Amino acid sequence: MIVTRKGKQLELAGEQPKTGDAAPGFTLKNLADKDISLKDFKGQPVLISVVPDIDTRICSLQTKRFNQEAGAVEGVAFLTISNNNKEEQSNWCAAEGVDMEMLRDEANTFGEAYGLFIPEMGHLARGIFVIDKDGILAYERISPEIAEEPDYTEALEKAKALR
Repeated sequence: MIVTRKGKQLELAGEQPKTGDAAPGFTLKNLADKDISLKDFKGQPVLISVVPDIDTRICSLQTKRFNQEAGAVEGVAFLTISNNNKEEQSNWCAAEGVDMEMLRDEANTFGEAYGLFIPEMGHLARGIFVIDKDGILAYERISPEIAEEPDYTEALEKAKALR
């Protein structure tokens, strides 16, 4: 799949899972260095917000938006995944007053499993995934232009409908 960054074409490595597929499993570290796995959320819907770099404007906006929604939507787990290291994620959360589950994909295992890794940039593409209570991908959107905000409303409505 090809995405763009400010008009420049970039190729994603791997296959992207599609709606109706079993969501690929993953285990990543959170800010407390605890292993967090997709299977930890079995029995509840999960919204995964994927951002290339938390220290950029659009990624920051996207993460703050889902952090706000996480406090207002019961019964849905909200996760943000980026390639940033622990210190970068911790500093950003402290500066922005954000308290949500932040996971780091420093080895690109999530990016490879979900077909989001951009080798040329060494970062993930921007995307949103909603996974139902049974671990089935109910919604997937990879932003065609990674420098633009995603459609929050569509993803949120899908997640809320799965509660």
